[in-house]
Amino acid sequence: MSTDCLNCGAPVMQNYCANCGQKSTTHRYSIKHFIEHDFIHGVWHVDKGILFTLKSLFTRPGHSVREYIQGKRVPYFSFITLILLILTVSGLIAPYAHGNMSDLMPKSGKAMMNDLEKFISHYPKLVLIITIPVYSCFSLIWFRKAKLNFSEHLVLNSYRVIVEMIIGLLVSVLTIFYHNTQVLLFLYFGVLSFLGLFYSIWFYYQFFSAFNYRKIALILRSILVPVSYSLLALLLGIVYAVIAKR
Repeated sequence: MSTDCLNCGAPVMQNYCANCGQKSTTHRYSIKHFIEHDFIHGVWHVDKGILFTLKSLFTRPGHSVREYIQGKRVPYFSFITLILLILTVSGLIAPYAHGNMSDLMPKSGKAMMNDLEKFISHYPKLVLIITIPVYSCFSLIWFRKAKLNFSEHLVLNSYRVIVEMIIGLLVSVLTIFYHNTQVLLFLYFGVLSFLGLFYSIWFYYQFFSAFNYRKIALILRSILVPVSYSLLALLLGIVYAVIAKR
């Protein structure tokens, strides 16, 4: 009995699609599948499709990642490999870049920063990776009707974070050649924050548009995910500040 390929839609009679080469079975994401397949495969194999993946993440992010999770995986680059690649490039340019917030802050601003803020400013990409499971909890809560498991939310939020990491990497490259601290601070605190918020809302709106949410509810829930994270971060910052003063 034949089935249709989840990647290209062609009829599949055997273990692999004769049209595109994808396996006839694609497993639903789970912790076991994530560890045994995606993590190991992402570290030791580099698939084709990085340019296609990056283009999709900047032009139709939610739709493309939904397709990936639902089985259309041949054209797309592994999110694990992409994150490792960005971190590697960031490490290579770090000695030449004047690219973290604490470097750009005036001395008076540095003095007002607590240890947590200093850690965030020194390791922004690490912090972005740490936010993936937190964002996944909120997207799971606000879009629970989509019936995706937590591992699938981890995948979709990993791809979302990749774009923020790329934009941050581009700013780091800019700091190698451009040293106006006021402009760079504006990029960090103004432009990048706005773009990150806008991109997140756009991403969630596109991704969950296929799960029968009403348009108003879809927009509201897409906004509530990053807002929930921001409120949590604010609360943790206040708690940390109170504890640090004792």
